[in-house]
This record gives sequence, structure tokens and C-alpha cells, in this order.
Amino acid sequence: MNRTGLLIALAVAVVVGVVFGFYPGLDLRIAAPFHDIAIGNNKFGMRIYPPVMAARDIGLWIVTVFVALPLAAFVLKLVLPRRRLIIPARAIIFLVVTMALGPGVLVNGVLKDYWGRPRPIDVQQFGGDQHFVAWWDRRGDCPANCSFVSGDVSGAFWTLAPAALAPPQVRVIAYGAALTFGAGMAALRIVSGGHFFSDTAFAGVFTFLIIWLAYALIYRWPRTRLNEEKIESAIERIATPGYDFVAKLLGRKSRP
Repeated sequence: MNRTGLLIALAVAVVVGVVFGFYPGLDLRIAAPFHDIAIGNNKFGMRIYPPVMAARDIGLWIVTVFVALPLAAFVLKLVLPRRRLIIPARAIIFLVVTMALGPGVLVNGVLKDYWGRPRPIDVQQFGGDQHFVAWWDRRGDCPANCSFVSGDVSGAFWTLAPAALAPPQVRVIAYGAALTFGAGMAALRIVSGGHFFSDTAFAGVFTFLIIWLAYALIYRWPRTRLNEEKIESAIERIATPGYDFVAKLLGRKSRP
């Protein structure tokens, strides 16, 4: 999560934004070959091709596991407040906050419901009934759960967050795996007619920018950097009265 990564992400945003903004038809040209793949009467036939469906499901489960681990560690701390966290407190905050703000609030809570860009499978050029619009135009016909940006791809690129916490000796490999995972999910959504290329590119960029900023706030910048011990102590202070109350009800002695 250094300045180089930030510059690369911003460069991608500028290039994709300008090129696909001035030439929005490129999104249609990229999607067109996959529209012509038919299975039965279904255009964009890859969307019902079992290996593609299975790959998407596996990808969603991978993201779910990465999210579940810090949440489980936090719940365990609430249940057993005097035990040390099995995942560092700052890591829990970093992972949960970036998932909540990126794939959660920004992507699924705001953009997908208020940016009315239709999905490829729904536009008139591919047999749908909605008007194609460029990525920057939120005035599309889609009423909700729209194409800009991809939630699945945002979730896949969110794995850059746990990759940023990997040990230094394997962090480059972790970043490479996360980027490959995100690109793979983007390819799945494009071939399935679920999203245009620009939808997936901006999903990755927006998610990365949130992760980069959160990492800087929590780990890097001195004025905002969080203290591990203070966070864990605060959780313990909050959870201990409840633990002691339950222990008393069960007739157990609270451990000092």
C-alpha cells in the first residue's frame, strides 16, 4: 500500500475513464463476442455454463471466508474478553472497515442502486430493452442493482486488504494473487454479460483507493495510526461486564 500503488491506480482510472468516456462503444465491442456465445436460446451463454457458474461461486466463498475470519475473532473476544485476540485488533478494524466501505457502502449501497447504467445483457444492442450509456452517465434505464460498478469484482479486489497484511517476505506474492483473483472475477462477469469492462475496472480502482486510504490512516500516518494495545484493552473493558454477569448467572467464578 505505497505511493507507487496509488499512482498506478489513479493512472488506470484516468486512462479507462478518458478512453471509455470518449469511446463508450469500446465496452460494447468487448462484450459483443461473448453475446454471440449461445447455449440453447440463451445469448451470453457463458452465464449458465456450469464451470463459469462454479468459478463465480467459489470466488464469492473465498471472499466470504476472508471476511468471516476477522469477524469471528472479534466475536470470540467479546465472548472471552480476557483472552488475547487471535487476529490483531488493527487488522480486524482494517479488514472490516474496508469491506464495509468498499464493496458494502460505495458499491452495493450507492453506485449499483443510484447509477442507472444497464448491464450488457439488458441493452438493446444485445437484445435487451434498455438504452446503452457510457460509464459516466448515471441516467440509464436500469432501476436498481445496475451495472456500474461490479459488486463481485469489488469483493474480489478487496482481497488486496488481507494481502497488505501478509508478512513482508510473501507480500508481493499475496498482492499478485489478489490482483489475479480480481482480474479473474472481472473476466467471469464480462463473459457472462453481467458487466462491461469499464464497470470492472472502476470496481477495482474504487476498492483499491478505499483500502489504500484506510491502510494509511490505520497503519502509516502518525496522527491517525491506531494503537494495538489500546484497542484490545477497550474491547476487553466493554465486554468484561457482560462476561462477568453471564459467568455469575452460570455460577462460575470470573477469572481475574
